[in-house]
Amino acid sequence: MSAVAEPGSLKVAQRVANGGAEATWNAIIQGDARFDRDGVLGRRAEGVDGAGVLSRAAELEIRFVCPGDADWPTVLDTMPATLDAGAEAVPPPFGLWVRGRGSPAGIGPQAVAVVGARAATSYGVRVAADLAADLATLGWTVVSGAAYGIDAAAHRGAMAMAGPTHAVLACGLDIAYPRAHAELLERIAGCGVVISELPPGMKPMRSRFIARNRIIAGLTSGTVVVEAALRSGALSTAHWAVKLGREVMVVPGPVTSQQSAGCHEWARNKGATLVTDAAEVVDAAGRLGVDAVSAPVGENRPLDRFRPEERDVYERMPAYAPVTVSELAECSGYSVPFVEASLRKLAGGGLVAEHDDGWARVPLAV
Repeated sequence: MSAVAEPGSLKVAQRVANGGAEATWNAIIQGDARFDRDGVLGRRAEGVDGAGVLSRAAELEIRFVCPGDADWPTVLDTMPATLDAGAEAVPPPFGLWVRGRGSPAGIGPQAVAVVGARAATSYGVRVAADLAADLATLGWTVVSGAAYGIDAAAHRGAMAMAGPTHAVLACGLDIAYPRAHAELLERIAGCGVVISELPPGMKPMRSRFIARNRIIAGLTSGTVVVEAALRSGALSTAHWAVKLGREVMVVPGPVTSQQSAGCHEWARNKGATLVTDAAEVVDAAGRLGVDAVSAPVGENRPLDRFRPEERDVYERMPAYAPVTVSELAECSGYSVPFVEASLRKLAGGGLVAEHDDGWARVPLAV
């Protein structure tokens, strides 16, 4: 079925919900004109070698999971309830192709999507990476689409803190898309999962990216848009999140930047919540997922032993790049001697380390 019907097909999803997957498949291969009026699904089905697809997937260590399987992310089970909502419907996937060491079933209420512009600014990349790193530190999972710009920065930020991150693609998992992110996708598969509705061999198309975004929204308690122009494709994830009743958050940017115009529009006219750090994201997403603010920020966190100003120095450090004392003093507003003294205290607590090119956070530090 996943090789025949396009992702997000409302017609096929409604037929499956009403009659079951097997009956739907039989209607396709038997040429039921009432269902497959133009015969497109039937012609596609004729060219599908199911055994061959599964064999190819097994060779690539790709597995298929469907509702009811132990690996199935039950957070997606809210989608079928929307099928009678007309334009507000969010068609559920028939199943998911999965590659990686993690399990989609482990994607629970403490998961958030971090998405945004492919042509991101340096500001957007920095914010996305830091936000994802801090979310990982707080015990939250980061989900995105492995695209250039904000998506990649979010994945890397989470992994810099040894946190789980998952990528949802708009093509078969045998295709690294974009090609330049082949290594990034391997790293994601090593700590989480890479997911697609499409079987191996299926290529990316514009409509598939839009459909893919509903899976990103559905897997998470909320979606954070870091940078997006007024007509950015990243905003489709926010639209899906609204239809699913999930929280939509946006990061403010410079008023002169067109790459933040879409975020500002959503905050002004569409009810999105403005967020500037991970704590605000957890507070907003936790309303619909779990109340995760008090639990992660417990009194036993190593960072809590330090003064607020010293914690502020730590929070202003980049997620996965070193920074010099003078650079940190400039962006924090503290004096160079104070920053240096704070860093040495933080190093004594195992939170940061000094390198030849500056100071950096220590992964797994919380």
